[in-house]
Amino acid sequence: MKKKDWNLELSEYIKQGEPNQTYKAKIWEMAIGLQDVDGLKTSDYLIETAKEHIEGNISIDEAKKRINSYYKIEANRTKEIESEEADKVSVRITEILSEKTFSFSPTELLSIHKRLFTDIYKEAGQYRTYNFTKEEWVLNGDTVVYSSYENIKDTLQYDFEQEKNFSYEGLSIDESIKHLSKFISDIWQVHPFCEGNTRTVAVFLIKYLRTFGFDLDESVFKENSWYFRNALVRANYNNFNKNVYEDILHLNKFFYNLLTNDKHELKNRFLHIDNIKNKEEVNKSHNYTLEEQAIINLIKANPKITQIEISEKINKSLRTVKTYMQEMQDKNMLKRKNGKKSGEWIINI
Repeated sequence: MKKKDWNLELSEYIKQGEPNQTYKAKIWEMAIGLQDVDGLKTSDYLIETAKEHIEGNISIDEAKKRINSYYKIEANRTKEIESEEADKVSVRITEILSEKTFSFSPTELLSIHKRLFTDIYKEAGQYRTYNFTKEEWVLNGDTVVYSSYENIKDTLQYDFEQEKNFSYEGLSIDESIKHLSKFISDIWQVHPFCEGNTRTVAVFLIKYLRTFGFDLDESVFKENSWYFRNALVRANYNNFNKNVYEDILHLNKFFYNLLTNDKHELKNRFLHIDNIKNKEEVNKSHNYTLEEQAIINLIKANPKITQIEISEKINKSLRTVKTYMQEMQDKNMLKRKNGKKSGEWIINI
C-alpha cells in the first residue's frame, strides 16, 4: 500500500487559512521534516493522528498517548519498525514547540533531549560518556572532530554564558545572523549526546529564535533539515591537506531563508567538499535589526496587522513596538497608508 504524502496532507490546512489549524499544521510540518536529519520517515498513522490534533478533535497529550499505544501492539511495531522513532519524536517536538516556555541554559538542552528520546535511547537526557566519530557523506566519509566527553559540561556552560552576555541591540540582521550561526554551530560541535543531537539543537534553536519575536518560516526546516545538518558539519570541519576549511556560509544561507524569507538555493550537493570551488556569496543587504526583521515578517504576512497584535507576537510592550516602528518610518523602511483605522503598512525595502 502506497504511503501518504504527509506534505500534501498537512499543507491543505495551511492553504485553508484557519488561524489555529494553520499554526498547528506548521508546527507538525517542522516536527516531521526534522526527522530527515537521520533519514527517518513517519507512518500513515502518525499523519492521521496529526490531522486529528490539527482539527481540534484531540489534544497534543492525547496524540502522544495514541502514538505510544499504537507501538505497544507488537504487530504495529513489526510493521512500522522504521517509523516508531520518527512518530514518537515528531509528536514530542510538536508538543514542545506548542509550549510558550523557554529557559536559555544547558539545562534546557538536556530537558529537550530527555523529552524527545525517553524510551528511544537509554541515555536520553544525559551527556555522553565516551568519544566517537561519525562518517559524513558531505566529507567523503571523514568526521567532524567533536568535543571530548570530559569537556562537554564546561564547554556548553562557556558557550551559553558568552551568548547570554552578548547584546544584539543595534546589530544589523547580517551581523546578527553571523553571530547566531556561530553560536549554534559551536553548540552542535560539542555533540553532547550519544544520538539525537541535531534534532535537539534544532528544537532549542527554534524556541530561542522565538524569544526575538520571530514567526519562523516553517518550510525552511520542513524542506531543508538535512541541509541544516550538513551545513553544521561544514561549519565545523577542517582538512588543511585537502585545502578544506570551516565554512559557515552555508549555515548563514539557511538562517537568511529562515528569518528574512530570502530564497537562497539550499542544495546538499553544494555543501560537499568536492564542490568547494563553487561557493556562492551571500548578498549582504539587510541593514536592519533582529527586532525590525521580525516586524517586517509580520507585516509581510498581514499588512493590516495592528501594533497591539505585533507587540503580542514579538513579546514586546506596545510602547516599545511603537518606538521601533516610528524609527523604521523615520528610516523610510515602512509607511502607513490610509490612516490608523482602516489603513495598512507598506514596506519600502
